[in-house]
Amino acid sequence: MDRNWEERCGWCGTDPLYVAYHDTEWGVPERDGRALWEKLVLDGFQAGLSWITILRKREAFRAAFEGFDPERIARWDEADVARLLGDSGIVRHRGKIEAAIGNAQAFLKIEEREGFAAFVWRYVDGAPLQNRWASLAEVPPSTALSTRMSKDLRAAGFRFCGPTIVYAWMEATGVVNDHLVACPRHAEVAAMA
Repeated sequence: MDRNWEERCGWCGTDPLYVAYHDTEWGVPERDGRALWEKLVLDGFQAGLSWITILRKREAFRAAFEGFDPERIARWDEADVARLLGDSGIVRHRGKIEAAIGNAQAFLKIEEREGFAAFVWRYVDGAPLQNRWASLAEVPPSTALSTRMSKDLRAAGFRFCGPTIVYAWMEATGVVNDHLVACPRHAEVAAMA
């Protein structure tokens, strides 16, 4: 397929890691509950930072968080928090680390009750929302839907999941297609729906 990558979404810039993330992962509909949860935790760690910071540390996060195994993380205690606070490969923020542990516990409850993927995808009736933004200036930082999902996640025990974090997560996991219409990935991701 002939693609005009000059029209790629401008937020990824030219950093090869960021470009690869944009071109292969961002916006692809994620249907695996555990992968959705991992990305939500990472988006929580991103709060106040740039996503490229988290992307550069993602493998270190995966190692430190034991492959993002929620059953293991849900049982972590203060010793694990202290271990992670000493790990320079990740973002060392006590509140975010403690939130990840609580989020693992909340994830397991939803997973047992209905499945985390089913919980997430019911907000869009199982099909990604297909936006048609012409410029980055049009893309909202949050929406009524991300606000509602954020509220429901917090009610379920999640933290570091405000409406802006949730919207970024929805974009990253393909719950919403926010590739700009001129970007070659817009049509490709839409076809995955």
